[in-house]
Amino acid sequence: MKPAFVFEALNWASSFLIDKKREPRAADLMMRHLLGLSWTDFYLARRDPLAEEVWTLFERAIIEHGEGRPIQHIIGAEEFFGRRFDVHEGVLIPRQETEELVHGVLQWMNKRVRRRARIADIGTGSGAIAITLALEAPGSHVTAVDVEKEALRTAASNAEKLGAAVTMLHGNLTKPLLQTETRYDVIVSNPPYIPEKDWQTLDTLVKDHEPKRALVGGNDDGLACYRQMAEDLPELLKKKGLAAFEVGAGQGKDVAAILAEHLSGAAIEVKLDINGKDRMVFCERGW
Repeated sequence: MKPAFVFEALNWASSFLIDKKREPRAADLMMRHLLGLSWTDFYLARRDPLAEEVWTLFERAIIEHGEGRPIQHIIGAEEFFGRRFDVHEGVLIPRQETEELVHGVLQWMNKRVRRRARIADIGTGSGAIAITLALEAPGSHVTAVDVEKEALRTAASNAEKLGAAVTMLHGNLTKPLLQTETRYDVIVSNPPYIPEKDWQTLDTLVKDHEPKRALVGGNDDGLACYRQMAEDLPELLKKKGLAAFEVGAGQGKDVAAILAEHLSGAAIEVKLDINGKDRMVFCERGW
């Protein structure tokens, strides 16, 4: 039987998703998308009558999510820094932890960079980091790199829709940047960092629907990408420039040690996320 009001549909969906061991917040994401409302208007609309066509689409989407498909793929987008980014199975879904990484970069830039900055985002995926930095730090020159052409097409499309000027480069990690013979004020990356042995233990929402190449960082400790990027940082990062990385929980000290090995005299800080986990490493190069 169709619920009469929006809040009744949300209550059903919340119970259904909890039974399926899914996050009930997915119901809010889907309903807001279908209603086409801002978050403020969505909360005000909870007691509005529910249209038949909205219920049909909503019920179908919630059942599909309960069966294991990410709600972001059903919607076709995810919000990042208050902006809508198109996503699909070929790119990583942007996450809150990465917003914290971007926020940290912007804080550093506000204190250190008094001019137009050159910024590189390595492994851009949907373009969330690069595009956000381009829009939040106007006047900066931002370059986004990815080894997958499909990801670069998605990033370019998102950049166009959001009005961000970002240069797209195809290639593996830092290699395309080395070919430009340019030094950067900021190099930022959320690279693959999950060890191969941990892949099968991931939630099926991730393992079965997000690109393995964007998640698994090698057969041993998952830190292969950090080692490769750290080797090239002396050739890419300006004096007093910043390298900022997202890391897996528990990897902060190891990534900091890798950076210290290649950037002598750098000021390196492991930062905790909102949940108290070491999820970010910031490295300011010395003179």
